[in-house]
Amino acid sequence: MNNSEQTRRQLIVRFIRDFLEDRLSETIDRIPIEMRPRNYQADRCCVYKDRAMLRYRLMALMGFGMEEEEDESRLLKSYLSDAVAGNNNTKPILTVCTVGCAGCVDSHVRVSNSCVGCFARPCVSICPKKAIAVINQRSVIDRSKCVDCGRCMTVCPYKAIVRNPLPCEDACPVDAIGKDNDGRVRINFERCIYCGKCFRTCPFSTIMIRSELVGILQAMKEGKQIVAMVAPSITEQFPGTIEQLFAAIKLAGFSEIIEVALGAELTTRHEAEEFFERMKNGSKLMTSSCCPAWLETVKKHIPEIAPMVSETPSPMAFTGRIAAENFRDAVKVFIGPCLAKRREAQSDPNVDYVITFEILGGILAAKMIDIKSIKAEPLEHPAASYARNFAKSCGVTEAILHEMDNAIFENPQRPKIEEKFINGLDRKSINLIKTYAKGGQNGNFLEVMVCSGGCVGGPCSLAK
Repeated sequence: MNNSEQTRRQLIVRFIRDFLEDRLSETIDRIPIEMRPRNYQADRCCVYKDRAMLRYRLMALMGFGMEEEEDESRLLKSYLSDAVAGNNNTKPILTVCTVGCAGCVDSHVRVSNSCVGCFARPCVSICPKKAIAVINQRSVIDRSKCVDCGRCMTVCPYKAIVRNPLPCEDACPVDAIGKDNDGRVRINFERCIYCGKCFRTCPFSTIMIRSELVGILQAMKEGKQIVAMVAPSITEQFPGTIEQLFAAIKLAGFSEIIEVALGAELTTRHEAEEFFERMKNGSKLMTSSCCPAWLETVKKHIPEIAPMVSETPSPMAFTGRIAAENFRDAVKVFIGPCLAKRREAQSDPNVDYVITFEILGGILAAKMIDIKSIKAEPLEHPAASYARNFAKSCGVTEAILHEMDNAIFENPQRPKIEEKFINGLDRKSINLIKTYAKGGQNGNFLEVMVCSGGCVGGPCSLAK
């Protein structure tokens, strides 16, 4: 764990423990002070800014963002009362604590001290905007002309021209985040695909998730039936066997557990049938539909490929239907490494809450549950291995190939799949996908995973 992850997880465990012990309203306003006492060696400019950031982290855990703070003197326990009452679920999924963004410089190309003002001056001649001149034997960039194309970086023999990164901006594949004129980071939610790459890369931890934790903890305290819908990638995150892990989740307060891989089995079957039907009707390409960040990308940035996207519901959607049929009045919680699932759940009536593996780990730690020490029974309804493999890049395609092999055995006339993959979405792969939309690439089935490696590489995963 890096320092940011360690601090975030310590805060989560303390928050959960105090909540479940009915003392959070008395302790919450003291947590920042106790975690950062006066004699603490500050992580930021001073211990007081450390405390302020802890305060905003606590607000995010309760589902609030800095944007909603109209009165800085308002106590955290007041926010807690609102969160328990359910007055925190109408805001965007991500929040930016902009006071922490002062540590990041703007992303741009600059000349370092390694420049010697060489005679060749290739940086001057290659610049398409004539933005570079040599002054006093040193290259100087005119910021009013520079477009940050980076050509000067590629030709400098001394590697003296470098780019100052803005990590969140560089990580975002759709240019949805950057600094405003006031020097603070803002997210453009009209462009955001909720991939979570900015959250994962921010070195100052100023990008935070508005958690739905309080609603789940309150349901536990009230003794409500809670169904955990567990994503296939969970086996990569925690120690012990899957049987031990599921037993631990029940000990943590969840009444029932459904593998989302069971939903993946249904997705596989329906997506294979849809592929057959589309190819039969003359379609040249179909793309997968499991990744909600991919669907957001299509809707907001590549609408021309929308007719080629599978209409089959995701594994979470199918699992939600299973939960609704079998546990009608239960609280239904999806647990996974994906931020975009929160976005998907906002329009799914069968999913009440979404939490990350990090939050689940916090619940297990707060209740001092040791997974590897649990004696567990075999699962009553274990999912197929190919469905559990959905979490990895190429796993969707492999599952569909498995389904198609059976179908082709029954009907040899069914079309053959020519699979292609997008393993991690970035600006380059988005441009590649646009060529697929125009028919400029080979293949008739395109699997798109926004996270590199698949869901196991999600922004909220524990394992790296």
